[in-house]
Amino acid sequence: MAGRANALCLFLSRGDDLQQHIYRVSEVNQHIKQLIDADPGLNALLVRGEISNYKVYPSGHHYFTLKDGESALRCVMFAGMAKYLRFRPQNGMKVVASGKISVYPRDGGYQLYCSRLVSDGLGDLHIAFEQLKERLYAQGLFDSEHKKPLPAYPRRIGVVTSPAGAAVHDMIRILRRRFPLAKVLLLPVRVQGEEAAGEIADAIAYANRYHLADVLIVGRGGGSVEDLWAFNEEVVARAIFDSRIPVVSAVGHEPDVTISDYVADCRAATPSHAAEIVVPDQMELRRKLRTLSVRLAQSQQHTINIYTRRLRQMQEKRVLTDPMAFLQDRAVQLDYTRERLASTLERILEKHTRRFTHAAASLDAMSPLRVLSRGYCVAQKQEGTVLRSSDQVEIGEAIALRLARGGLECTVTKRGEEP
Repeated sequence: MAGRANALCLFLSRGDDLQQHIYRVSEVNQHIKQLIDADPGLNALLVRGEISNYKVYPSGHHYFTLKDGESALRCVMFAGMAKYLRFRPQNGMKVVASGKISVYPRDGGYQLYCSRLVSDGLGDLHIAFEQLKERLYAQGLFDSEHKKPLPAYPRRIGVVTSPAGAAVHDMIRILRRRFPLAKVLLLPVRVQGEEAAGEIADAIAYANRYHLADVLIVGRGGGSVEDLWAFNEEVVARAIFDSRIPVVSAVGHEPDVTISDYVADCRAATPSHAAEIVVPDQMELRRKLRTLSVRLAQSQQHTINIYTRRLRQMQEKRVLTDPMAFLQDRAVQLDYTRERLASTLERILEKHTRRFTHAAASLDAMSPLRVLSRGYCVAQKQEGTVLRSSDQVEIGEAIALRLARGGLECTVTKRGEEP
């Protein structure tokens, strides 16, 4: 191939030797590829530009173009390198790409084979954080309606953290000091590195599967953004969201904020703070119990005093000091009541007697018999119709006369004229 390369150089410099050798296209492209690959200055480039035409193929390879105000450069990042991306590149994003320039012999075009991609300006971790935060927020993982309350008096506390860190010892010490009745279960995991996120998520799922705790503390001590990054992974966020056990996120120090803090049911500023949140203080509980005990004793004493006074009052009652005198008083009261009742009944009877007499007199005054007693009579036809006019009967018709005492049967012989 070296001979062909020399011949190609001669061909390019002397057009009159065209008939010496004719090269295939693949040979020319391969030779150019070798020349570019041999240039050390093109094997480790840092290129700044703006991403455009960004595409991800099913194979996992990423294809895009870097451009500035004057030129454009085609780029490819194979799946093996793309899996280390901490953020998802987007069109218009300004980045710095590292890699090497080489030729793709099939097309004869050169491109940047990208091995690393970082944001130009904001760090790639910051961009990855914001992208995941925005996506999970849109999916409702941060909504307050999904937050579960922490138990007031947990019996079992699960701690998902590294067994080698200082944070776990601080938490266990505080938990035992504040609420020794609770059992502490350590679920050891790695809290940084590539395997950390998966181990944390698996520990949370394991605790839920066997209901190992009433509340979970998930976290670690302080560190750099890279050290805390496992708690910014989506797999951890999903595990916390899916947990039926309330989760307290305790990552780093007060200024440190991770995705886990947003998803968890409660965020603690530090791991030590988380231990203080999940359990009550036994000293405070003892003070409350003493206060309640005093209040209960006072309440009982107050009740005893009330019934003591009532008992004394009952003891001083005449019914207990002199029962016979009490009965005599009641007998006098009974006689008085009987007299009042008889007097009342007599007045009522007299009142109704007067009303009856008046009604009887009124009724007697209106009675037809009263009229008859003065010499009048009532004439009736045989069927009982009272006669009021002479034309109501015929000559020879029998009528009855009712007198004050007895009556008469008469026959009409003549009808007189009306006066």
